[in-house]
Amino acid sequence: MTLEGIVTHYGLLALFLGAGIEGETVALTGGFLAHQRLVPLGWAMVAVSAGSFVADQIFFMIGRRYRDHRWVRRFTDKPAFAKAYEMLEKRPVSFVLAFRFLYGLRVVSPLAIGTSALPMRRFTPLNAIAATVWGVSFTALGYIFGSAIERLTGDIRSIGMVLIGAAIVGACLFALTYALRSRNRARPPASQ
Repeated sequence: MTLEGIVTHYGLLALFLGAGIEGETVALTGGFLAHQRLVPLGWAMVAVSAGSFVADQIFFMIGRRYRDHRWVRRFTDKPAFAKAYEMLEKRPVSFVLAFRFLYGLRVVSPLAIGTSALPMRRFTPLNAIAATVWGVSFTALGYIFGSAIERLTGDIRSIGMVLIGAAIVGACLFALTYALRSRNRARPPASQ
């Protein structure tokens, strides 16, 4: 089976599963693969958005049902969890809509929301909206980066070139994240 055949058969499933586990890297890769015409862009966006939605629903339900379980407690003891919970308490709707875009809070946030008093009937539609915006945005970025990478390397069809392209997209995202974190660390704390 050719690379195009493998991606055509399993690509969308891989994007769905990967978006729930890895997030941004998979979404960017989905856009890159769509740019290479290995998966349709619209379906890549749907798979990434749905994967993110389902994963966060599962983590929300785990937090809700098993908040006292030792596995969940390992997360509740972390500083990122406390920060997520604090932000959730101040602005619950804004936080649910934004946590996917907040570095370092992506994984713990649905657990924190699940342990809070926010009802599932309120979380689910907000989660669907946020997952859709996030999935479409990051997949589109991968598609746009695909154009830039193609200009640098030409038409990419071999698996090695696809992997190199995905690594370049991942490296760009890492560099952007590192730069933003460094800038935030360099800021003096706000006076109280």
